[in-house]
Amino acid sequence: MTDTTDLSKRHIRSYVLRQGRVSPAQQRACDTLLPRFGIPYAAQPLDLAQAFGRDAPKILEIGFGMGDSTATIALAHPENDYLALEVHTPGVGNLLKLIDLQQIPNIRIIQHDAVEVLRDMLGDATLDGVHIFFPDPWHKARHNKRRLIQAPFVAQLVQKIKPGGYIHVATDWQDYAEQVLAVLSAEPLLENTAADYAPRPAYRPLTKFEKRGINLGHGVWDLVFKRRS
Repeated sequence: MTDTTDLSKRHIRSYVLRQGRVSPAQQRACDTLLPRFGIPYAAQPLDLAQAFGRDAPKILEIGFGMGDSTATIALAHPENDYLALEVHTPGVGNLLKLIDLQQIPNIRIIQHDAVEVLRDMLGDATLDGVHIFFPDPWHKARHNKRRLIQAPFVAQLVQKIKPGGYIHVATDWQDYAEQVLAVLSAEPLLENTAADYAPRPAYRPLTKFEKRGINLGHGVWDLVFKRRS
């Protein structure tokens, strides 16, 4: 049995709740649409089929930012359901706006800490995939301990993935990519789908920020691991 003691107590958060400006449109979306597309955090198991109203592959996205990629992926893959986690209200409001504007039925949002959602709400072997795109790199050495991708977190996360399901991490920080590769490679329940870094899967859209970085010669690293059967 996996030891998740470290995550059962107070954990080091991988984010800081910044008081970013919430636009009137974002706030209106939260007020009117979160009751429909949001799932309140609760320390009890979540029935994913009931939450989405159907049986379909379930993909978890941790930290969706402003939600543009989430909306693009969900719209292009109506056969999947996407459970999207984000703590920042401007991003939640923006994704809700996109859901409404583009009539996207297969996204649900939990505005809460991902570690606690995993620990308290998601059952073992309930996810078909996990997306973690451009997590905060906490690039100063003294802040590296705040990075989300650490061995205890991955040990907990992999329990929630069905055999044959996948974890896909993307980052534009090389030293974080190296850390992610080491952590995922060390998890016995995971196997790499590539020799090291994977080609960008077709379902992950290029963001404007990413395109700009590529044009400037910056690298982006995708890592795709599967849970062993």
